Amino acid sequence: MSNFDDSDAFEAAAAPVPLSQRAIGARPVPYLDGLNPAQRAAVEALDGPVLLLAGAGTGKTRALTTRIAHLLNLGRARPGQILAVTFTNKAAREMKERVARLLGEAVEGMPWLGTFHSISVKILRRHAELIGDGELHLKPSFTILDTDDQIRLLRQLILAGNIDEKRWPARQLAHLIDSWKNRCLSPSQLPRGEERAFDGWGGRLYAAYQRRLLELNATDFGDLLMHCVHLFQAHPDVLRSWQDRFRYILVDEYQDTNVAQYMWLRLLASAHRNICCVGDDDQSIYGWRGAEVGNILRFESDFPGAQVIRLEQNYRSTPHILAAASGLIAANRGRLGKTLWTEVEGGEKVRLIGHWDSEAEARWIGEEIEAFHGGHRAALGRRNLNDIAILVRASHQMRAFEDRFMTIGLPYRVIGGPRFYERAEIRDAMAYFRLAVSPADDLAFERIVNVPKRGLGEKAVQTIQREARERNLSLLEGAVSTVATGALGGKGAAALRQFTEAMGRWHADALDSRVSHVELAERILDESGYTAMWQNDKSPDAPGRLENLKELIKALEEFENLQGFLEHVALVMDNDSGEQTDEVSIMTLHAAKGLEYPIVFLPGWEDGLFPSQRSMDESGLKGLEEERRLAYVGITRGRELVTISFAGNRRMYGQWQSSLPSRFIDELPEDHVEVLTPPGLYGGGYGAAAQPFAPSAIHERAAQSDVYNSPGWKRMQQRSAERAQPVHRTPVVIDAEPAARFSVGDRVFHQKFGNGTIMGIAEDTLTVEFATGFKTIKAGYVQPASQAGSGGAMDDVPF
Repeated sequence: MSNFDDSDAFEAAAAPVPLSQRAIGARPVPYLDGLNPAQRAAVEALDGPVLLLAGAGTGKTRALTTRIAHLLNLGRARPGQILAVTFTNKAAREMKERVARLLGEAVEGMPWLGTFHSISVKILRRHAELIGDGELHLKPSFTILDTDDQIRLLRQLILAGNIDEKRWPARQLAHLIDSWKNRCLSPSQLPRGEERAFDGWGGRLYAAYQRRLLELNATDFGDLLMHCVHLFQAHPDVLRSWQDRFRYILVDEYQDTNVAQYMWLRLLASAHRNICCVGDDDQSIYGWRGAEVGNILRFESDFPGAQVIRLEQNYRSTPHILAAASGLIAANRGRLGKTLWTEVEGGEKVRLIGHWDSEAEARWIGEEIEAFHGGHRAALGRRNLNDIAILVRASHQMRAFEDRFMTIGLPYRVIGGPRFYERAEIRDAMAYFRLAVSPADDLAFERIVNVPKRGLGEKAVQTIQREARERNLSLLEGAVSTVATGALGGKGAAALRQFTEAMGRWHADALDSRVSHVELAERILDESGYTAMWQNDKSPDAPGRLENLKELIKALEEFENLQGFLEHVALVMDNDSGEQTDEVSIMTLHAAKGLEYPIVFLPGWEDGLFPSQRSMDESGLKGLEEERRLAYVGITRGRELVTISFAGNRRMYGQWQSSLPSRFIDELPEDHVEVLTPPGLYGGGYGAAAQPFAPSAIHERAAQSDVYNSPGWKRMQQRSAERAQPVHRTPVVIDAEPAARFSVGDRVFHQKFGNGTIMGIAEDTLTVEFATGFKTIKAGYVQPASQAGSGGAMDDVPF
């Protein structure tokens, strides 16, 4: 193990490179031989600012690591004089290992190769006393709070301020503060409008939180970068010392940097300007967590005279896949521009197929995977399941595929998160259903008795357990007895009585064959307060959890009763518990970045789902372009075959909703797309479905395929072609003005969801009940129903 520490790094960085070491620079450089011309240019352009614009699959990691090896091999810098920044510890380890392999020796003493946060910690520990408010300051031994500790501390401050935590949860405040720190805004730097966020308490709570962190000698993750930036800005001598130490700066995934990371890098590189940033503006897909694609777009203006080197030769995908991806992303205005190409010839075109509904889509993809696995597709031969991936826009789409694969016994894995039936919200809901069917299910009782919060802490549960044990009862019966005997008092007793009474009603309904089990399941989640718990949760993952609950209700429709559904899930999960080495991969498009598979399926390409309606509503054109970049990432994950699919109908809250194919489908170049025709679609026979069609526009071919071929469909196609681009919006300051003209109970009209009734108002956000279910919408996107134009809605029905 190396004994190189931080102090060694500073001493080494301060000393000039000896002439003897620089003379060693004449050593052979075999690692340059395997590079293409663009990669070699990137490696050898050592002086001044360089932007390495690296497309998907173009070998950017190789170019970056070879550049580090070249600097060391030529003696241009010592290991401690190179700052190399990545986004993950795994990427940092891999980079160090690659450099060692290139040089043929272990790379010792590179303490400044790491993530933004890990490097910032080292800097802050040396200058901690300079961080403070005049009275308090950090000490070098400061601790870093994790998310749970951060929320616990914020909850204490909210309660101390007599703020209703149910309406203004700590998790929402944590998200708000994190967004401020990502922009390097301290409490004193907040714009006046943003100080009033969080019901007017945002600025004060932020200041109190930062003060409390100093008292605890602690930081959170957002502080690590923000404190560094403020340190550099307030103490030029400290900044100068770090600028002198880092002779060369290299940054990976520059397109994913936020404002704080951008400022951190600019300050460090402003003296010597030997900075090389590697990234792809077409793969900037993390705007929802603070990433600014503008950082890479303005690199040349930030560093005048910068060299821009484009890596465009792709080593991953076929020409058709690259042409489809390039044609799609060309529609984005905010990009630097590049065109991917490959020396590989031939390959399959990108396949496009429409389905009647999402279940048909899942069935067809399952059949295709089995055909590939069985070797029934001659062009590609027999394929392992590990070679196949399904990439979805939203996690709730996974349920249809998981159910289908469990039914047919097709092994699969979910990457980047738990399987559908293993998610916390699904397990909670299933526990409610289990207890309603079987009141003796003590494990289910223990899971949900205090979910959502009913004021039943550990002591209350122990009281129920003791009562049940002494009387030989189930826990639910023990809870009834505990309330009856008065062994539990206060609000907890009242809440427990309501819970047990409700469970009694649900159990009776579960046994009554006249009661719809689907409606019962919805009622259980609503009456228990579980749905409302997630509706009131302001965390970023809450909308996804609600979508998963909708999918769970949708899954119930395929069974005769709750008992049958619970048995099905238990059996398929048990059968799937064994270890599998060959499995289909299912993940979201965001989780797929950096991965690649020979065969990729991209389902759910429908407007509103992909591109996401929420992204477009919240961020306008900026959101639409990020969604298009996400589509580009999806297509470029495929090496040999990519299949895009969409469904004409999706079932939501027991009602079928028609949907338009994604606008991104129109942007695919026709010459590189093959339109498939599913058998039996819209009543067509297998024989008709098998007939080939002459080449024509994609929409005409899709219509000939009977995917959408009705007057309503054609009207919608015409309107979609005339769609105006969304207006760019930057929602920074919460403004309640648009909501002031509405009241609970008012009828409103929305362009997509039609007429609905306002059920709740929170600042500028409305909760509206439409025919399709409850939606949370900004007030500016609806109008009073009385002012809406007549005749629109029914004309938009495609079938």
